[in-house]
Amino acid sequence: MFAKLCVFITFLITFGNTTEVGEIYHKEYYESGKTKAEGWVYNGKRTGYWKFYHTNGNISEKGYYQKGQRIKYWYFLNAKGTKTAEGHYENGKKANWWLFYDSLGRVNHKCQLSNGIKNGYCLSYKNTELVSAEKYKNGKKIKEWYSFSSFRRENNLSDLK
Repeated sequence: MFAKLCVFITFLITFGNTTEVGEIYHKEYYESGKTKAEGWVYNGKRTGYWKFYHTNGNISEKGYYQKGQRIKYWYFLNAKGTKTAEGHYENGKKANWWLFYDSLGRVNHKCQLSNGIKNGYCLSYKNTELVSAEKYKNGKKIKEWYSFSSFRRENNLSDLK
């Protein structure tokens, strides 16, 4: 009964007064009654800072929206609270550097993205040591290195910033 009431209240908050133009704080709930997502809505679209939760109550992801699209920096976490990924969004698509983590919370690879696809370098790590590098152009791999010295010789490391 509580879960149905929460869903009904969420529905009323979201759709109850469609003539109101201002921002409203919105919460979504799992059937258990625990918070599923929360953040601001403006003119029916997500805006500002949002947080999403796993069913156990831990944060699953957090970041910003503008006009319903993800923007700025986002963080993603597993159900235990360990970071799994983080990176930038532009116009709702992954952009710039993205970091991906192993189960111990260490970076296991990072990639440059543009419009949600690999475009630039992807670096892979094992126990914090660089083990390989790849270069992509518009999602297609154009080169791969397994030696850091050969990678340094062939590339301008200022591109990695």
